[in-house]
Amino acid sequence: MEHLKNSLPQQVRAFGFMLLMIWHLPNSLQAQFTLYDTIALQPKKTKRLVFTGAAVYSASMLALHQAWYKENARQSFQFFNDASEWKQADKAGHFYSAFYLSSLSAKALNQCGQSSRQSILLGTLTGFAVLSSIEIFDGYSAAYGASASDLLANATGSLFYFWQQSTWNETRIQPKFSFHRTDYAPLRPAVLGNNLATEIIKDYNGQTYWLSIDADRWLRMPAWLNIAVGYGAEGMVYARDEVNHANGFEPMRQYYLSIDFDLREIPTRSKTLKWLFTAISAVKLPAPALAFHKGGMRFHPFYF
Repeated sequence: MEHLKNSLPQQVRAFGFMLLMIWHLPNSLQAQFTLYDTIALQPKKTKRLVFTGAAVYSASMLALHQAWYKENARQSFQFFNDASEWKQADKAGHFYSAFYLSSLSAKALNQCGQSSRQSILLGTLTGFAVLSSIEIFDGYSAAYGASASDLLANATGSLFYFWQQSTWNETRIQPKFSFHRTDYAPLRPAVLGNNLATEIIKDYNGQTYWLSIDADRWLRMPAWLNIAVGYGAEGMVYARDEVNHANGFEPMRQYYLSIDFDLREIPTRSKTLKWLFTAISAVKLPAPALAFHKGGMRFHPFYF
């Protein structure tokens, strides 16, 4: 039976919490992780961050409980194995969201005066903890169940950020996201979305997750030109392969090779443009791409 989590897509919840930026956990853990390159904290900014984060986090958890879990029966904490669903496209969404939660948390901590090393470590822990706290609700809800594979994807995304910052002190391989509409959503609009906005976050057939590589760090290439590898899947109207096959659908994975454009490398003195270029960098811009799947290879002159 298809997992009931599809009524609340995992990526919806993940992206929602990207807006919350809960940083009270790193501050509470600071005393337990003493590093050597400390710098002076800014007490006012730190307190503002702690209280704002705690308030927003608490309110958001209460709203989430009221909206999605209040009507569901309670159970003792249990796990549900959804590792085989949606060709793991939902797990890619968890990886992506955990990476950016960790990155944004670390930047916020650094702006409050935390050292670079502390910010990276505690930001990584925050990204994982905030995203994974949703699994607690799932675990006690009879309609869902916590997912070990979700937790693993969250940890992998956060550690991917930590590894790059610890190794290179910068992000050289950036996760990105792109989407195109498909013919599958109208077949099950309640699950896959009934308009563009909901399809973007529900229809895994149209989602592609990328790793955009700053190739100029190793090769002689323009700084604004990246190499991108992507992953997606299609033919999925139901979560599990056997159900799709039984209903005449043929789910399959797809892998992509493309170029990407790093707008952050465009010289500008405008703070607004710098902010805009940084925000856009989370999205893979349209470009030619090669798609590889079990049926062969296909060239897309303009893929998003």
